Amino acid sequence: MKRVVSGIRPTGFLHLGNYFGALRNFIKMQEENECFFFIADYHSLTTHPTPTDLQSNVRNILIEYIAAGLDPEKATIYVQSDVPQVCELSLLLSMNVYIGELQRVASFKEKVRRQPDNVNAGLLTYPVLMAADILLHHADMVPVGKDQEQHLEMTRDFAQRFNHIYKHEYFKLPVAYNFGSELVKIPGLDGSTKMSKSDNENSCIYLSDTPEVIRKKVMKAVSDSGPTEPGQPKTQAVENLFQLMKAVSTPETVHYFEDQYQNCAIRYGDMKKQLAADMTAFVQPVYERILELRDKDDYIRKVAREGAERARESAAKTIKEVREIIGIKSF
Repeated sequence: MKRVVSGIRPTGFLHLGNYFGALRNFIKMQEENECFFFIADYHSLTTHPTPTDLQSNVRNILIEYIAAGLDPEKATIYVQSDVPQVCELSLLLSMNVYIGELQRVASFKEKVRRQPDNVNAGLLTYPVLMAADILLHHADMVPVGKDQEQHLEMTRDFAQRFNHIYKHEYFKLPVAYNFGSELVKIPGLDGSTKMSKSDNENSCIYLSDTPEVIRKKVMKAVSDSGPTEPGQPKTQAVENLFQLMKAVSTPETVHYFEDQYQNCAIRYGDMKKQLAADMTAFVQPVYERILELRDKDDYIRKVAREGAERARESAAKTIKEVREIIGIKSF
């Protein structure tokens, strides 16, 4: 059985992009692998959330993980900060990581460009902490998006460097998890090519949105004035509507509106009403489970506690062995 490790930063609520990009595949993974799914609250500190927001966001993500289909009986679900060994491993790995390679990381350079007033050390060493998250549990595979491929490659580099320096083939070199099919990419309602709350929260459909909120968001989605001749290429905003419909609607529904578009007879208002109804139906089981779990605080705490215990057991073994390999011994 392979080990899979993956985490998500607690920055609010999960949306359809998260579901299709990760959660739907996590549900499949837990059936065939030993999985560690964590909420990366240490990573989120680079953006300086308030203590109240951080605690609330962690709880929301934990609830929505379970509501979407992750099973605490099949996978280890835990909060990163409940496993302090990750900090020690990050520190130990960092002794063999070079400033130059961290400064060349594409995501770091992008963050420097976008937020020049908040270039903190946590951003620079982000890949080291991420590597510690992965190597702590000796992951065989890591599900990563395109923007995280460089971080996984660095994790492999750090693991290989550790093995070489200490002449001990200890860490595995994890590979990207292959889902075996093309991933569904969920675009935003604002015409952007990716559903992302960091750019515009109103472009996202959250798993916790009420039917009325979903309807309002979809009806405000960006479109255009419609095609003027058959075969006219779709604008990005209209292509987004069709991509969203393909994700949540029946093939017959998609085919109907495709015909309407090609015949220059499409009414975007009608399309949006149908899309809103289909999105509501798609999200409804998860939404109802979220409402149920919000009233089960004891159960949520139990899941987090038991997940942390299992994660710490795995982590403690790794730290003990790493210390011995390095030569750190208690006197």
